[in-house]
Amino acid sequence: MFSQKQTSDFTHGSILSRILQISLPMTLALLINVLYNVVDRMYIGHIAGDGKLALTGVGLAFPITVMVSAFQNLCSSGGSPVFSIARGRGERAKAELALGNTYAMLLALGIVLTVVGYAVKEPVLWLIGANEETFHYANDYLNIYLLGTVFVLTSMGMNPFINAQGASRVGMLTVLLGAVINILLDPVLIFGLGMGVQGAALASILAQAGSCVWTHAYLLGRKAEYRIRLKSMMPEWGLMGRILSLGTTGFIAQVTNSAVTMIYNAELAAMGGTVWVTTMTVVSSVREIMMMPMHGFTSGAQPVLGFNYGARRNDRVREGIRILTWISLAYQMAIWALLMLFPGVFIRLFNNDPELLELGSMGIRLFFCLTMFFALQTVGQTVFVALGRTRQAVFFSLLRKAFLVIPLALILPGMFGLGVKGVFLSEPISDILGGGACYLVMLRMVYFRLKEESHAIHP
Repeated sequence: MFSQKQTSDFTHGSILSRILQISLPMTLALLINVLYNVVDRMYIGHIAGDGKLALTGVGLAFPITVMVSAFQNLCSSGGSPVFSIARGRGERAKAELALGNTYAMLLALGIVLTVVGYAVKEPVLWLIGANEETFHYANDYLNIYLLGTVFVLTSMGMNPFINAQGASRVGMLTVLLGAVINILLDPVLIFGLGMGVQGAALASILAQAGSCVWTHAYLLGRKAEYRIRLKSMMPEWGLMGRILSLGTTGFIAQVTNSAVTMIYNAELAAMGGTVWVTTMTVVSSVREIMMMPMHGFTSGAQPVLGFNYGARRNDRVREGIRILTWISLAYQMAIWALLMLFPGVFIRLFNNDPELLELGSMGIRLFFCLTMFFALQTVGQTVFVALGRTRQAVFFSLLRKAFLVIPLALILPGMFGLGVKGVFLSEPISDILGGGACYLVMLRMVYFRLKEESHAIHP
């Protein structure tokens, strides 16, 4: 069933080739994963007559689905680095415990979040900008989507453990399988059976169920070097605390992203009405598409950096940081040029309405005008997480979104007559301030210190 050769010792070979070995399949997998939500929105936006309102409704539901995924990130983005560092140090028992305890937490959270999601979804939707026209679209979508919470958490939450073992092709196929199911079912359920937004949600959870089966087939099978075992699922409270502490970075990033989206929608609904919420839905969808390749590249670098750090190969860690920096900056510059020149191409993927095209083009140009600085934030965060620097990772995750974006989104609309433009400008201002600060601190605390430690060991 799984035939690819697994190469799991990252201290040999060029750093670039080892990062690409993991990151290229992961990048493709993440791009495919974007299709779960983005393809839904593309189809929904083209529903005859109700397309714009349905798209707005799903946009309102989106931050709640992100909040669910944040709990998956809480476990997986903490468990995977602990797993990789333990492997690098040859601590097999600890690596197995990291995998098993992460899996146990994902199962428990999946059940809890399903119950909580149904309890709070309606009041939350009204709070973040839903109205009589859009509420039922958002609520109908969530009524179906929340049924698949356990599938979402376990399939995507355990996939990093497949990639960290060197089986990046299997990890890519985890997401590819789900995306193919989703793409095939969307038009059938949305249009063929006339289910609308409920059809989109059903296609998503069936796709996640398929990915879940595939993930379990690998991690329970003989091909995996490290497998899910009942004994490794028994709680080790200290290890769980370590996993959750390190995973707090990714968790905070997604929770604050969700909170920011909610604030964006509430502000725009109050100032400009439904059309501006639709605009932000499209802009956010474009961001998902354009940012995933860089997230895939940096996420793929994490197990390589963590393994070499655990093996005390500081020279290779420093080389990896340099590679991450230059490739991330080059990618973000290319994205900047593309979005500044051709914003309309991306908007038409979701809807052809002339008003949405005009407002969306303006929104994209404002939102992404300093996006190259986001590369610095991503590289800094990646290094902190990969090397287990929990405090720094958490702080800079909070700095950019909680301490910069949210206050700016609330304050800027009332300054200089910016209005709704101020909401879109909060993102680039936080990119340059938060991204610059994160990267500079990473250089001082990690990059230069690793060189000093190498000189101390090999004078």
